[in-house]
Amino acid sequence: MHVLKIVFKNAFRHKLRTGLTILSITIAILAFGLLRTVIHAWYAGVEASAVNRLVSRNSISMIFPLPLSYKEKIRQIEGVKTVSWGGWFGGIYIDEKNFFANFAVDAKTYLELYPEYIVPPDQKAAFLKDRKGFVAGRKLAARYGWHIGDTIVLKGTIYPGTWEFVLRGIYTGRDKGTDESVFFFNWDYLNEEVRKKTPGRADQVGFYMIGVTNPDLAADVAARIDGSFKNSLAETLTETEKAFQLGFVSMSDAIITAIKLVSFVVIVIILAVVANTMAMTARERMGEYAVFKTLGFGARHLAGLIFGESIFITLVGAACGVALTFPVADAFGRAMGQYFPTFNVTGETVVMDVITALIVGILAAIVPTVRAIKVRIADGLRSIG
Repeated sequence: MHVLKIVFKNAFRHKLRTGLTILSITIAILAFGLLRTVIHAWYAGVEASAVNRLVSRNSISMIFPLPLSYKEKIRQIEGVKTVSWGGWFGGIYIDEKNFFANFAVDAKTYLELYPEYIVPPDQKAAFLKDRKGFVAGRKLAARYGWHIGDTIVLKGTIYPGTWEFVLRGIYTGRDKGTDESVFFFNWDYLNEEVRKKTPGRADQVGFYMIGVTNPDLAADVAARIDGSFKNSLAETLTETEKAFQLGFVSMSDAIITAIKLVSFVVIVIILAVVANTMAMTARERMGEYAVFKTLGFGARHLAGLIFGESIFITLVGAACGVALTFPVADAFGRAMGQYFPTFNVTGETVVMDVITALIVGILAAIVPTVRAIKVRIADGLRSIG
């Protein structure tokens, strides 16, 4: 206890310098935490994937469709429990700045496959009855102030024209990582309009979502599905939902790598700041260390004082940085909601903040400790005068 008291008093002997050092660590930990949260947000879709869902698409590319007639063949394959289908609509709300994910889906089977989307029963029934109806996530509806019964107009890009929809339901996420910013509507409405305008594009879907009876059979079921359509005009590529999501994330691999590198640069900056502070502190106290040696204190005691002070300063800065990360991340997530549907600070990020601070505190104290231990008593006492 007495040693801890000395460490505390030493840390605040030079209040301005210590305060500035803690402020620097706070900002650095805040930046590190936000960068790690951005990386985590990028993988949110992967982590939210269910192990009992498969996604089947055209083996050439996502932009090529699959025939609607495949649904019955897929449904008959052993191990398949539920088959749903849909496609990326790519509609624009007012202008391109208002970007959000919008899909045409087979409503009934889609909601069966995604139980994490919680839609009130009355709203769900209204949605299933209304072909022009759509369901929006809670965050998306809140962003634009939509209410049940509102008519929303999207401008089609893949499917040209002006499309009117009526908001019939607002879903909330069952889990913390569930994306609450998706817009989905009845695929039948899209198909009927396409059949009128461009009959050649009718009865085609972008992908199939498949629920399997047993997650352990997912690989076998995927192989059976692809085998069923081998050498056909539209061969399929079936993979788990997680692998499908990872395919999208891999397209941004360069950006994610750059963010990771920046986060590590932040760590180096923290290390430089704390190391400089501890070097100055140790140099100023060489005389005191010499006195300690004269009184019989050994290297272990000196190391304890210097390491303790370094770790104490970094942990105080880390605690302030972690405390600020939550409100700042919340504000950042609301401002960038259209790009990061889920932006939550995870327990893993907090643990990394603390571990990083500990490592920095330890590394920054090594050189000053070695100097304090090696200094001769006569040289140390001479530094007093």
